[in-house]
Amino acid sequence: MKPATAPSPPLSAHLKQPLGPILMLDDIRDGKMHLAALFIAPNGQELPPVELDGISIPAQNLATYQHVTIWRCRFARPATEPSYYRWNGNRFDLAGCREGAMRIAYVSCNGEEHGDLARDGDERNAMWRQLAKTHDQTPLSLLLHGGDQVYADEVTLGHPLSHDWPDRLPRDPSRGDLADLRTHFRERFLDRYIAVYDAPEHAHLAARVPSLMQWDDHDICDGWGSLRRSRTYSPVGQMLFDCAREAALLFQHGCVDGDLPARFADPTGLHLGWTITAPGLRLLAPDLRSERSRREVMGTSGWRMMEGAGHTHAPGRTFVMSSVPVLGPRLSVLEWIMMAIPSMQKYEDDLRDQWQSRAHRDSWQHMLEILQRIASPDGQDVTVLSGEIHLAARGEMALGAGKVMHQLVASGISHRAPPKAWARFLDMLARFGDSPLPGHPIQMRPIPGQSHRYVAERNYLLLRQSEGNWKAQWALEYSGPSTWMPL
Repeated sequence: MKPATAPSPPLSAHLKQPLGPILMLDDIRDGKMHLAALFIAPNGQELPPVELDGISIPAQNLATYQHVTIWRCRFARPATEPSYYRWNGNRFDLAGCREGAMRIAYVSCNGEEHGDLARDGDERNAMWRQLAKTHDQTPLSLLLHGGDQVYADEVTLGHPLSHDWPDRLPRDPSRGDLADLRTHFRERFLDRYIAVYDAPEHAHLAARVPSLMQWDDHDICDGWGSLRRSRTYSPVGQMLFDCAREAALLFQHGCVDGDLPARFADPTGLHLGWTITAPGLRLLAPDLRSERSRREVMGTSGWRMMEGAGHTHAPGRTFVMSSVPVLGPRLSVLEWIMMAIPSMQKYEDDLRDQWQSRAHRDSWQHMLEILQRIASPDGQDVTVLSGEIHLAARGEMALGAGKVMHQLVASGISHRAPPKAWARFLDMLARFGDSPLPGHPIQMRPIPGQSHRYVAERNYLLLRQSEGNWKAQWALEYSGPSTWMPL
C-alpha cells in the first residue's frame, strides 16, 4: 500500500541554530561526574566548544543527517560539590551529587501515540515547566528518564514498506527499498528527538541537570518485543529496531556503537543495561526491550547483568529502574478475560508488556528474587522506579526481616492521563493483592494524601536524601504535591 499523503518536510530542515547542550551522565568515578553534552546543529554550522577551567573542549562529530549534524563534548566536573560549565557565552550551573544531600527527579512517558508533534506546546509541556521551576528553586542532581522518552509510533507512516506496520508487511523488499526505508526511519526518529529537545521547558533542564535514560517500547514502536516474531524479525521490523537503537544511543546516551560509556554492562551494546554507583547510592537500569520476546522480558545478557548486581555489595540505597512496573495488580486474570473476547484481543500486546502477564510469570519471580537478594544484607535497601502506565501509583512487597521494597510509579510527564474509570478498575484489581514469591505479599497502597491506589493525573516523582534517609514525593498535575513519603 502506498502512503495516503506525502510526508511533511522534516523538522530538521527548519533548524537555524544548534539545539543543546543536552547533558548526559556517562559515569561517576574518582570523585567526578563524567558528562556528555549533545548538540544538534544545521549542517555546515560551526559549533562553539565547551569551556571549563580555562580549557576549550571541541565537539566531536557523532552522526550526520540530511540537514543536521550531531555533535558531542565529553568532560568531567566535581561530583560532590556544585560546579558549572560554559557554552556559547552562557553559564550552566550543576548541583553535583553530594552524598547525603542529593535530589533526583524521575519522569517517563514523554509524548503520545498519535499526533504528538502537532500538540500545543504549552499544554504538552506543562509538567516540564513545573519541574523546571522546581529545579530553579531547589537544584536537582540528576534527572532519570524511565522509558518512552519519545513516542515514535508514527515513524512508520509515509513509506510504502512500513505504512501499514505491523498489520501488513512486504514479502520480499529489495535492498534498495530497504536502504530508502532506513533513510526514512532515521530522519523520522530524528524529528521526534528534535521536537522534544527544542521545547524550552525541557531544554532548560536538559542543559543543567545530567540525564540518565532507559528506553521502552514507544522509543521503538508500540509493543516492541511483545509483537509476533513474524513482525519483529521481518526485514522491516529489524530495520525499525536498528534505527530506533541508533537514535537511542545518540539522543538518549550521547554515544554511538564502539564508544558506549563505562556504565553500560555490555560494551558491544547487545543490550543497553547500565549501572551508576556513588557513595551510598546505586542506580541500576536493566534493558527490558533489546532482548525481549513474547516469552522473555530479558535475554541471557540482561539476566547476567541483574544476577551480577544481586551478588555485588552495594551499601546504601539501590534504585532499580524498571520501565514496566515490577509490582502491580494480578493482570493475568484480566489477560485471560480479554483473550476470551475476540474484540479485545487487539490489546494482547499491551498486557504481554507487563511483568504480571501470565507469559512472564517465571521471569517476574526471577526478578523479584534478585531484588530480594539485593536488599537482604544489612545496610542495603532497594526501591523500584517505574513508568509506562500513565498513572501515579505505589506498591510494597514484604522482603522479610522487617524490610519492605517500595515500587514508585510516575507516568507520564506529558502523556495525558487515561479515564478515571480505568484507574478505578485497576484499583479494584489491586484489592486482591498477589504473592508471586510465597510469603512475600505484594500490596498496592495509596499515594500519601490520595484515597485511591491509582491517580489519573500527569505527574513526575522527586526523590531527596537527607542525613542518609531517602524520601519520595509525587508532583500531580491537579492535586499538587503529595506529602513526602519515607522509603
